[in-house]
Amino acid sequence: MQTVVTAKLKLNTTPEQFKALRTTQLAYRDSLNYVSQYAFEHGKMSNAVRLQDATYEEIRLRFHLPSQMACSVPRQVGASYKTLWTKVKNNAVHRKEGKTKKRYKGLDKAPTFISPTLTYQYKKDYTFKKEQQVSILTLEGRVIVPYTGYNKHVALIQRGAEIGASKLWYDKPKKQFYLLVSLAIETADPTPETHKQVAGVDVGMRYLAVTATMQGDCTFHSGKQIVPKANHSARLRKRLQKKGTRSATRRLVAISGRERRLKQNTNHVVSKRIVLQHPQSLIGLEHLTDIRERTKRRKGKNAKQRKANRTFSKWSFAELHSMIAYKALLHRSMAIKVDANSTSQACPKCGHTCKENRPNKGLLFVCQNCQYTLHADLVGARNIAMRTLLIRQDWRGTGLLSVRAFCVGR
Repeated sequence: MQTVVTAKLKLNTTPEQFKALRTTQLAYRDSLNYVSQYAFEHGKMSNAVRLQDATYEEIRLRFHLPSQMACSVPRQVGASYKTLWTKVKNNAVHRKEGKTKKRYKGLDKAPTFISPTLTYQYKKDYTFKKEQQVSILTLEGRVIVPYTGYNKHVALIQRGAEIGASKLWYDKPKKQFYLLVSLAIETADPTPETHKQVAGVDVGMRYLAVTATMQGDCTFHSGKQIVPKANHSARLRKRLQKKGTRSATRRLVAISGRERRLKQNTNHVVSKRIVLQHPQSLIGLEHLTDIRERTKRRKGKNAKQRKANRTFSKWSFAELHSMIAYKALLHRSMAIKVDANSTSQACPKCGHTCKENRPNKGLLFVCQNCQYTLHADLVGARNIAMRTLLIRQDWRGTGLLSVRAFCVGR
């Protein structure tokens, strides 16, 4: 089994190399917007082959991109349009079923690419050299740039790990280039004999994650200090955007990405702790598809309900799940997804399920049938662990891991 990780390499460029990379990035972004406009004007095309046939020569002449980059642009635009078409179709189904009244407007106008991040293909656009150097293609030819990065990732690159495509990312506040390289790592195939332990993970806002095992062990990962900081960054950004002055814009550039980095770092810390606490385990995660629609307050339009909807849609639970998934594979464990229906409303002792088991939707769980009392998030984690155990027993009996979905690493 292969696990894909992303190596973040810091490029130590000279002023001339910096200028060449920045010029190439901006030309790549302009070509993306040109192809996006062409696709929109010709029936909102998503076929990458047709887009390449129609726009390749113009990309080469107008933006002077090398041949491989000129091929990557239509593919990226085509993939973006396919994603938008999928959202349009899903929205039509949800409107028909009465789940939402809003019409998805992602294809009402041509998508605009703002980020100058560009994609490089390995051995075509970039290659690695000796002494921690990388050769990168620009509009003016190749440049050889020294790089630094996480020691384990650098070691994987130098020892011949399977290297895939990369992205050239520009950190605007720090004026620094990074190369984000995908690396495929071989991991052992999971079996019921190697994954004897079972753990369940319940995610939320008060506690970012609560874990439980079948032996009664539990761990709470609180968001009490982190979530207010993230909310403060969001409020500050909103006030500066509303002000709109030049000084406010400069401040926005300086703090850009702060909230995202805070959440990402927190998810990294929490996921690492969970994985290290449960080695060689089958880790159950909730299947959270359409979680925002299912938890949305639909009655009334007052400010309190809007604030509640906004709060519950802020934290990146999918990112936390993906981090647990790929780190689990690196530590000889595996994460799977289980049914998330009523995990915090079902009694783990007698099985009775009803909304009244959680009075006022609080942190206290009181079973209305057997009076079993426990922390509501811990109840959710235990129910997830039991559902994971059932999947493991079925896996051991049939030899097939019949789960709704696998958690795939980044």
